Amino acid sequence: MPTRILPAVGDADAVRSITTLLSQLPDAEPVAPVVDSTQLVDTLARLAAESIDELPEVVVVHERIGPVPALELIREVALRFPAVGVILVTSDASPGLFQAAMDYGARGLVALPLSYEELASRVQAVAQWSVGVRRHLGSGGDVFTGVGGTVVTVSGAKGGVGATLAAIQLALAAQASGRSTALVDMDLQTGDVASYLDVQFRRSVVDLAAITDISPRVLADAVYRHDTGIALLLAPGEGERGEEVTDRGARQIVSALRSRYEIVVIDCGAQLSGAGAAAVEMADMALLVTTPDVVAVRGAKRAVRMWDRLQIRKAEETTVVVNRHSRATEIQPQLIQKITGTAVAGTVIPANFKELQGAVDAGRVHELDSRGVVKQALWSLAGELGLVKAAEAAHRGGGRFRGDRGAVSFRRRREGGG
Repeated sequence: MPTRILPAVGDADAVRSITTLLSQLPDAEPVAPVVDSTQLVDTLARLAAESIDELPEVVVVHERIGPVPALELIREVALRFPAVGVILVTSDASPGLFQAAMDYGARGLVALPLSYEELASRVQAVAQWSVGVRRHLGSGGDVFTGVGGTVVTVSGAKGGVGATLAAIQLALAAQASGRSTALVDMDLQTGDVASYLDVQFRRSVVDLAAITDISPRVLADAVYRHDTGIALLLAPGEGERGEEVTDRGARQIVSALRSRYEIVVIDCGAQLSGAGAAAVEMADMALLVTTPDVVAVRGAKRAVRMWDRLQIRKAEETTVVVNRHSRATEIQPQLIQKITGTAVAGTVIPANFKELQGAVDAGRVHELDSRGVVKQALWSLAGELGLVKAAEAAHRGGGRFRGDRGAVSFRRRREGGG
């Protein structure tokens, strides 16, 4: 059986060089190369969703792939697609980099300029390893096959616009519909998820930040299982410790959560940290919550432009959620869409703080009245985004769901289909 090899190379000259050599290898079947980290992960996820047998045996990652650095990309592939062997192609063949590549999950390293003999030897060895892993997976072992859960980040255009409440209710809706759900407080200095849910727990996201290999047991020790069934990963009680969570640590944490939960909702707050930026970049859906007033909408526009400048996320890949909406306000969703250049969720959240005040003050927002318009709107938003199993949720949580039509249109926008 030929060995399927997927090159991940951003540079056009390097693409030609690598694909030419790969096509000359015996029993090799190079597939169309991918040009960046996002396309690589999306391609592997699509193939894994069909069957583990559809995945290529070998992925060749060039050192200048982007926007995610090569080593970070290798770690994500190794975590999400353990049956795929990764080879790093690099001009630095030092023992230090070789050890780092192995620590991140690579199965081999090939030095530039490429040598046919070295490349052939590495591909053959990695392909044999991959076949052995698939034979093990096919024997019925309980091993994650790499499709991964859906990651949703919720950010605020500025403080106080309701991002945390939205994140909590989206997670509650997903969990109530029968999906395993994790809620992460990545607002590292001022996170309030614990206060909103009246939770006291000594573990936090900081406890995972320095761990290079987050095993299921380590992850289970760090999360708090809420009465609603949601797995909570909280912000540190001491805000200054938030600096311990680097963008690299955040990537590892998000990857570990994605591999073990169907839905991962991340509250990123209104201030962009390195960890929050990494989460937004990795997310399948990035929500930006705003209120229909001039200051908040300007904040939303500023955030969208900053994400674009930093190459975190493009405007068209961001969805704005309008909170505290009223027909009497001059700024309506259509105008916000025009100002920000983003998509705007079809579900708007009405202004009715009286409905929320008692539950917020008591730290019991998970007990909001299901007949309330705010909760119904937020759970409908979850349905629009495809976070819930709508058929099962109707009799579980009491909120209303719109189904998956909004999620379909969102996916089309994400994939460039209009």
